[in-house]
Amino acid sequence: MSSPVMSAKGLARHYAVGGNLISKPQTLRAVAELNFDLRAGETLAVVGESGCGKSTLARMLTLIEEPTTGSLMLDGKTITKEDWPDYRSYVQMVFQDPYGSLNPRQRISAILQEPLVINRPEMSAAEREAKAREMLSLVGLRPEHFDRYPHMFSGGQRQRIAVARALMLEPKVLVLDEPVSALDLSIQSAILNLLLDLQERLNLAYLFISHDLSVVRHVADEVLVMYLGRAVEKGKKEEIFTNPRHPYTKALLSATPQADPTVKSERIKLSGELPSPLDVIDGCAFAPRCWRADDTCRAARPDLSGAPHEVACYHPVGDDAKV
Repeated sequence: MSSPVMSAKGLARHYAVGGNLISKPQTLRAVAELNFDLRAGETLAVVGESGCGKSTLARMLTLIEEPTTGSLMLDGKTITKEDWPDYRSYVQMVFQDPYGSLNPRQRISAILQEPLVINRPEMSAAEREAKAREMLSLVGLRPEHFDRYPHMFSGGQRQRIAVARALMLEPKVLVLDEPVSALDLSIQSAILNLLLDLQERLNLAYLFISHDLSVVRHVADEVLVMYLGRAVEKGKKEEIFTNPRHPYTKALLSATPQADPTVKSERIKLSGELPSPLDVIDGCAFAPRCWRADDTCRAARPDLSGAPHEVACYHPVGDDAKV
């Protein structure tokens, strides 16, 4: 197995919420104690409900937000603040909304060349233009698109431009935050195939954030399932989809529509309320909604363990008849 191009160790992000002259602010733990590796040419998919911390994780990996605790490593080197400028060149992000991520007042030529203007001042104007035109072709757009404005393109074309901009600095890692969720289904397929083709050509590592498990099944090599800021299951895609061990993962998969009408699946309907992220219980955060929970689950939080298929659960699915 190849060495990781990026590693996260104990990654966490906390926010101070509320507070005034009388009361202290509360701590919201948006992401807590995440550990994972990204390898060149492979995709780690991060899945979970809205509010589980997926997008906060994306902002930390691209240093849009600084981690509260934990460390990031790139090619085996721990990243410090002095390394941030170089790190940002090697880790780029493609945002969810192709309509909001491009400056409507700039031509595509300026949008693509801007990363080079900021980070590669030694390049001449002719070199920057040549690089931008090359990247435009690489993502499947034509030369005449070079001097147009974003409003002149469809959503799929805009996302291709966003991908091209992310690749201008020749990164090693792309963080893809719901890159196809705002697109029509037919366009989603084209963008996903483009991303897979670029990964194979450029040997890129992807961290792919999505709530759509059918998309994840198409693109991922490994899957990390998050719940209220913590990883509850992590493993190879085939293991996660065919043998989910955490009850939350099993519930997510049961809600995924089946393309095959002959396949019958029983929907698991979760009961109970989602705990407040400001007041997470001492035990397993999923216990109030879990049909397998007991006093042990409510007393102490389980650790993620059992590599290579890791699960944070005292009573994993499949260990008994309590399905």
